[in-house]
Amino acid sequence: MAPSKNSAKDKGGGKGKASGSKGDKKKDDAGGAKLKAATAINTRHVLCEKHSKKEEALVKLRDGIKFDEVAREFSEDKARQGGSLGWKTRGALDAAFEKTAYELEPSTTASPKYAEVKTGHGYHIIMVEGRR
Repeated sequence: MAPSKNSAKDKGGGKGKASGSKGDKKKDDAGGAKLKAATAINTRHVLCEKHSKKEEALVKLRDGIKFDEVAREFSEDKARQGGSLGWKTRGALDAAFEKTAYELEPSTTASPKYAEVKTGHGYHIIMVEGRR
């Protein structure tokens, strides 16, 4: 099930920890990189009720298993198409999930850049495939 707008504690971490310096890189005047503003993202996630199961999924990702394969095996929601949530506009997702997702750089399932967040639904591992 796609995350809703419930407020939740944001718990970042992992390989793709959102930092605001990643994304469709656009140089700013200081020479750093910034994400282009987006009103919608194409996102995937792995949702686990238990922290230990999320950690197992992270091990698989770190071992180079494709994100969609890990999502099919570990995700506990009905996003069984490799964890795809499709295109989501701002305000359509849980606030903590959305904040983390919009800070991620787009990547592919074969080489995902992901982040972790805890919401009222459980523990999520999130990746973004596109921004518009």
